[in-house]
Amino acid sequence: MSAIITITNQKGGVGKTTTACSLMDGLCQRGARVLGVDLDPQGSLGFCLGLDIENCATIYDVLKGTRPIRDVITPSDSCGDVLPSNILLSAAELEFNRPGREFLLKNALMEVEDDYDYIIIDTPPALNVLTVNAYVAADGLIVPMAPEILSLLGVSQIRETIDTVRRCYNSRLRVLGILLNKFSLRLVLNRDVLDMAEQIAKQLDSKVFQARIRSAVAVAESPAHGESVLTYAPNTKVARDFRLLLNEITREYGRFTAPPIR
Repeated sequence: MSAIITITNQKGGVGKTTTACSLMDGLCQRGARVLGVDLDPQGSLGFCLGLDIENCATIYDVLKGTRPIRDVITPSDSCGDVLPSNILLSAAELEFNRPGREFLLKNALMEVEDDYDYIIIDTPPALNVLTVNAYVAADGLIVPMAPEILSLLGVSQIRETIDTVRRCYNSRLRVLGILLNKFSLRLVLNRDVLDMAEQIAKQLDSKVFQARIRSAVAVAESPAHGESVLTYAPNTKVARDFRLLLNEITREYGRFTAPPIR
């Protein structure tokens, strides 16, 4: 059975898609079978991995029940398989209004979860029916945030949604950790946000990951090449940061570990 990890924060621009791409690539490099699920109507995950998201079937077709999930899964060049998305998914909030709509993604993934070791779900910058579907389907959440106050506020507001999902739909859901992106210990605000993030992590019965992702031009450049930063710029400091994150996550699940990177 797959380990299903959702990348989430209702604040945009905090590195959710970059994190999802990097996890997919790094896990594939370690020999894992990986599926990425794009639940963001912007379609960033598929685009960043080189897919033509405007001319293919998408997760929207799967959730509507008009296409089987195996027909929609698309291989990427280096990061495993992808369930892509595009702007059509923005109709989900209005269109998916029948009872049980919270389980649409979970039910779809049940057909293929034995085919993969990890399923990585990228979510929109909102707490809507798509995000709730991602929480219901997942066993673990990773919460990326930028070292700024508004991003910290977004993390604190997630707690109520997590508690509701645990209580009503998915009692096994847990927060694997808060991930600091675009981070620099040299900046006073970054250090202050780290302290506050650790307090919020305790409220979520979780932690702040030891791996902290630095800013890098390669992160912005890699989507234009249809690659994650681990493939596009494997020797950069930011790629090393993501490999350290992978060490923490794979230790959590006890599979596909690698010698610690120092």
